[in-house]
Amino acid sequence: MATTSPTPVAGRVFSIPAGVPFLDALARRLLEETADDALALGRYRILLPTRRACRALQETFLRLREGRPLLLPQLTPLGDIDEEELALAAEAEAPGAGLDLPPAMPPLMRQLMLARLVAHAAEARKEPMSADRAALLAGELARLVDQVATERLSFERLSEIVPGELARHWQLTVEFLEIVTKAWPKIEKQAGAVGAAERRNRLLERQAEAWRRSPPDGPVIAAGSTGSIPATADLIAAVAQLPQGRVLLPGLWLTGSDLFWQKVEADPSHPQHGLGLLLRHLGIKPAEVLAWPAGEPLPAVAARQFFLAHALVPATLSHRWRAGDGDDPEAAATAEAIDDLGERGDLDPGLRRLDCPGQAEEALAIAVMLREAAEQPALRAALVTPDRRLARRVAAELKRWSIEIDDSAGSPLTDSAPGAYLRLAAQLPLDAAAPVALLALLKHPLAAGGLAPGLFRQRVRALERAVLRGPRPAPGFDGLRRAVAAIDDDHAEMRALPGWLEELAAKARPFFDLSARPSVPLADLIEAHIAFAEALAADDRESGAARLWSGDAGEAAATFLTELLAAARDHEAVAGADYPAFLDSLMAARQVRPRYGRHPRLFIWGPLEARLQQVDLMILGGLNEMTWPATPAPDPWMSRPMREAFGLPPAERRIGLSAHDFQQACGAARVVLTRARKIDGTPTVPSRWLTRLDALMKARGLDPQQMQAPGWMEWAEALDSPDGPPRPVVRPRPTPPVAVRPTQLSVTQIETWMRDPYAIYARHILKLVRLEPIDAAPEAAERGTIIHAALDSFIKAHPGPLPENALATLLGHGRDAFGAWLDRPSVWAFWWPRFERIAAWFLEQRREELAEVERSLAELKGKIEIDAHGHPFTLTAKADRIDRLKGGGLGIIDYKTGAIPTPKEVVAGYAPQLPLEAAIAVQEGFGALGDRRIRRLAYWRLSGGDPAGIIGLAGGKEAEPEALAVRALERLRRLIQTFADPATPYLSEPHPEYAPRFSDYAHLARIAEWSVAGEGE
Repeated sequence: MATTSPTPVAGRVFSIPAGVPFLDALARRLLEETADDALALGRYRILLPTRRACRALQETFLRLREGRPLLLPQLTPLGDIDEEELALAAEAEAPGAGLDLPPAMPPLMRQLMLARLVAHAAEARKEPMSADRAALLAGELARLVDQVATERLSFERLSEIVPGELARHWQLTVEFLEIVTKAWPKIEKQAGAVGAAERRNRLLERQAEAWRRSPPDGPVIAAGSTGSIPATADLIAAVAQLPQGRVLLPGLWLTGSDLFWQKVEADPSHPQHGLGLLLRHLGIKPAEVLAWPAGEPLPAVAARQFFLAHALVPATLSHRWRAGDGDDPEAAATAEAIDDLGERGDLDPGLRRLDCPGQAEEALAIAVMLREAAEQPALRAALVTPDRRLARRVAAELKRWSIEIDDSAGSPLTDSAPGAYLRLAAQLPLDAAAPVALLALLKHPLAAGGLAPGLFRQRVRALERAVLRGPRPAPGFDGLRRAVAAIDDDHAEMRALPGWLEELAAKARPFFDLSARPSVPLADLIEAHIAFAEALAADDRESGAARLWSGDAGEAAATFLTELLAAARDHEAVAGADYPAFLDSLMAARQVRPRYGRHPRLFIWGPLEARLQQVDLMILGGLNEMTWPATPAPDPWMSRPMREAFGLPPAERRIGLSAHDFQQACGAARVVLTRARKIDGTPTVPSRWLTRLDALMKARGLDPQQMQAPGWMEWAEALDSPDGPPRPVVRPRPTPPVAVRPTQLSVTQIETWMRDPYAIYARHILKLVRLEPIDAAPEAAERGTIIHAALDSFIKAHPGPLPENALATLLGHGRDAFGAWLDRPSVWAFWWPRFERIAAWFLEQRREELAEVERSLAELKGKIEIDAHGHPFTLTAKADRIDRLKGGGLGIIDYKTGAIPTPKEVVAGYAPQLPLEAAIAVQEGFGALGDRRIRRLAYWRLSGGDPAGIIGLAGGKEAEPEALAVRALERLRRLIQTFADPATPYLSEPHPEYAPRFSDYAHLARIAEWSVAGEGE
């Protein structure tokens, strides 16, 4: 195989300057050559880097011919040589020979085979590996295999890497690679297939050999490639040797000196490095390359490209930026030319830069630019960026104007509706149908469970309210069934839940059973997963398959699973629990590309897709280090020294190719360079190319700020800014009719009424009740309820003297009260030890008070009727404990697991619970308790900390309990009378110093807004 052509190629190698639209120049020249003959172009064959470039050239020919009929040339992507033509040529030369090339192994099948090798090698080293981890490493290994094939290397060269010179973990990696790579060729041979990169190499080599033996009758042009792949470079060399062959290079700098090209060849990160290597491969010097006869760039664009070329020179030549007396003539000429540009005032009106505060602002500013471009007829605009996150943000921002932009990279299958649905379905068994996982799947738009979608959503909401909010039910569908069976609700919606849930469980059972196994054939898992997903996706009109696999995303998902199922037939068994992560790792590389419905003049391109294409406005986004140029991803298989010893090209070569893409993209009539100063709150570093531009301008006394684009950020910010000056939010003042205002409240709600009337309005008039969080963790409220229940049941069982083994007895009541909560590790580890301390403290206090207490009554319910100047009202209560004292009178105790009211709050009337319970007791609202004198009102704070409990007297030691009761009742009468006035509003927190510590309605009242605004009143 030839590496350098002995045939002279001078006069056959051309270049189109970066500022000239490449495809326009190519098409225009060929139309001139054929004298606009509509049939003559059919004899031409043009090799281009990508399929997108081929489609773009087709459109260019049609545009230049203004729609007139035309026989297009044969357009071929360099990586997609026509196999049938090669086979026919081989058959003509040697009948029966054919092409004789094995097929390319499907990517998923190759990844699974490599994953099996990786897993076996790990087991041999007694380091078992999960299926998903093996698949991830297999993907990286597949890329390494492709790199090795692309560079025409062999894994036999692993022996040239000296393990003793490497760190221990890299030594182990080399050993690991040897195990895998020795087995892989045998597997490929058994499968009768080769890797895609290896097959591409063989096709390109066969094509080059065929053309050397028998040159085509018509012209052949290799256009736009930098020859970064060795086999591609050989084919380009073969084209250059053809009698009618020509090579057309993109953006070669024809004016560079010999010293410049020496430095370029030594600097892989330079934009011209790849072209320099290709020219050396062709055996031609840069000075011998001819300019393509198709016009010159616009003067402003030519000046910009001159400036960029000097900004991006190798670092060893950057001293020329400050050339002075005594410097070499070329350096002085360079500096003089740059100064001439600066004297024009505006260096380049077509080149602008935009530094944005963050990526969200960058995306919005870019969307505004594209939106403006869409309003100008025939104007084409594109965002070029390797940053997929930025691209998705821009596409999302454009949807506010109903613009669906053509994104060449598409969107990840994992983020599409079918992809997300399949991932949720796969994850459900691993999460044992936990509330969040179950609702995420059942609320997905594709889920219908065989019902009308509206009815299905209604059932899901009923299940959510019934058992999925609050503490988590027992695992799996069995736990859900038990939780539903325990519901005491005769509503029709609830009656339908058990049967509906049983149907869901039946659909999921086969997949759940397989997922629970420690070892199961992968193909069986995939089939069960598909069956479950289709069964759940069916509605009352369409089958699940029809709904799930429709549309671009559905077809992409179907193709992926079909390929995966075919590849999985020969794969080994996997653990069912590994399947969701395994599926994610394989699906991550798949993209969905819509085929229609995109804007015809707006595009998002990656740097590769943007090659050779030209638009009127080119926006180069994401120009930060580590993004563009991208930092080479860490290679799990080879370190940088290992790659060098093995013969792989340096990572900087990709940076050089990115730099060439950047320089080519800057050839549009209008270019905007954008970046974000921060991403996710982290400061970023400008791309090295922007830094070079700034440095060159400063070196020649120019101000880099003149490149900043005015207006765009301001326009973007104005989109989401309110019209006019800010309007303060006022405190809500609802005044509902008196007829709907509450006439019965409990003593705890009276406290809320005094502290936050708005909460009473929301709860008792609007009937708004706070929903429990989904899959809620045990909270302080549940702890208080449980401790109250334990103490109350103990007091009811032993209202007088303590039993023997009182602590054990109380702890037994505690276990009954905690019940299933004790199965939770957090409750057992934290709550139960606190209760044990509370129990010991409680019994100690109980022993001391029994000398004064005759009998204790727990959880007494009571109520009284109040006449507040003609306005009847019912006050209710449930007292935690009322003690009948031996000396006569009553003591009322309230258990608190949180903070207890301060004496100031009780005296001021903002903690009226105990005083009002005393008032109810005095009026026999709790029934006949004997002597109704109130001798003691106390709070018992039961925290379980150190100390475990604290006793606080209501109103302090000096307060008289009966006087507190009288005042509390009088305040309540005045409160009832006040709110009987229809003009009295239910204000939110009218007295901030007595505002409640917690409120379920603070967000509804917008407290955070009007309190900051000084109430806005």
